[in-house]
Amino acid sequence: MADSHLVDRNRAPWRDKWSEVIFGHETPAGRLFDVILLTLILLSVFTVLLESVHSVREGHEFYFRVAEWTFTSLFTIEYVARLVSARNARRYATSFFGIVDLLAIAPIGLSFLLGRAHSFTVVRSLRLLRVFRILKLTEYIGEAAVLRVALQESIRKIIVFLFAVLAIVIIVGAMMYQIEGEANGFTSIPTAMYWAIVTVTTVGYGDISPHTVVGRILASMLMIVGYGIIAVPTGIVTFEFARASAAGPVRVCWACSLQPHDRDALFCKRCGIRLDESFSDIERPLR
Repeated sequence: MADSHLVDRNRAPWRDKWSEVIFGHETPAGRLFDVILLTLILLSVFTVLLESVHSVREGHEFYFRVAEWTFTSLFTIEYVARLVSARNARRYATSFFGIVDLLAIAPIGLSFLLGRAHSFTVVRSLRLLRVFRILKLTEYIGEAAVLRVALQESIRKIIVFLFAVLAIVIIVGAMMYQIEGEANGFTSIPTAMYWAIVTVTTVGYGDISPHTVVGRILASMLMIVGYGIIAVPTGIVTFEFARASAAGPVRVCWACSLQPHDRDALFCKRCGIRLDESFSDIERPLR
């Protein structure tokens, strides 16, 4: 605890200013940085999408290559700036968004290191990782933190619910295997379970369907159950999202990244560090 405060006192002032701009969202400079970065992310992803269209890519490969090197250079500068300005560079590098930031610049670097000695198809598969840049968008959406808390609070209830659905799928699959049999396409219990999953989720591919009266009655019952099943996880997440939204902004400990904390909390529940609002805003991406 004492070491954390010592590190803060020894930090160069310019690193704090950078951190406020790069990780913060409250200052005009921080908001401008977010807008510029969002624009670059959208443009880079749009470029990847266009490059996958053969008619567009043909004859314009040079421009796509220049655009990719430009975007990669800018994102590399951003990644290095985040490492330099972060209060805990290791925590940022191993965090979700730190890994996403690395994936945003890794493909073209790996392609350069591999060179032409390896198969061109391998290089192209590595470059497909560029689409991970779209994940960086969630870092700049204020409601993303609230949604993450809601999902974390809902996960145990949803897991129990999924086990109940799995039990229904196994039972109905076994019943359909006995009722319809191999002659009607239900060649095994796993195949019948596949049909049950498609039916209960109301997808209805139609590649397998019951032909007997009893099988159709069972299928009709499963379809009705499916409508009710779809509403359950939606209700669970909606309830937790409403509760998380009512609790106010998510407060994150700048020292150990524990979140969330109560709105009136003064100290972190894990490490005991005082919850300073400026630090929590600056270090919010280090969760």
